[in-house]
Amino acid sequence: MRSRALPAATPRVRAVHYLHAGAVLCAQQPTAVSTVLGSCVAVCLWDARLGVGGLNHYMLPFLPAGAAPSARYGDVALRELMLQLAALGAGPAQLQARVYGGGHVMQALEHARHLGSDNVELALRFLSALRIPVVSRETGGTRGRQLLFHTDDGTARVRAF
Repeated sequence: MRSRALPAATPRVRAVHYLHAGAVLCAQQPTAVSTVLGSCVAVCLWDARLGVGGLNHYMLPFLPAGAAPSARYGDVALRELMLQLAALGAGPAQLQARVYGGGHVMQALEHARHLGSDNVELALRFLSALRIPVVSRETGGTRGRQLLFHTDDGTARVRAF
């Protein structure tokens, strides 16, 4: 009996992108997206059927009255993420979510309103209203986080610092 070598698995090649605060990114091609979070929140959405995903990184929950729309604000960033994914063919019924960040990293402001909690609460209410399940969540605490999200398979790695 002769043995045959199986072909080596082809490594998945992903584009690499750093997502700045106040930005939204969605991709059809495999992309590894990294970002760093403190009180900011990143919502990662992935459609397993299409193999597409995206995320946002917002700093504040709501756009102030009269201000120009910006993805720095959660209410704007969440809608923009949904619009970009819809343009790729993804709808709420096929999406799953991961929510990260929302830490209380400014110890000097211990008695101030907890901005991170407000950011997380907005994300969870938005996702619940659209019936998008949250499959992973790492929020709160007093440390920052480094996030790496793969848009093609929906996986994420989070490291606290």
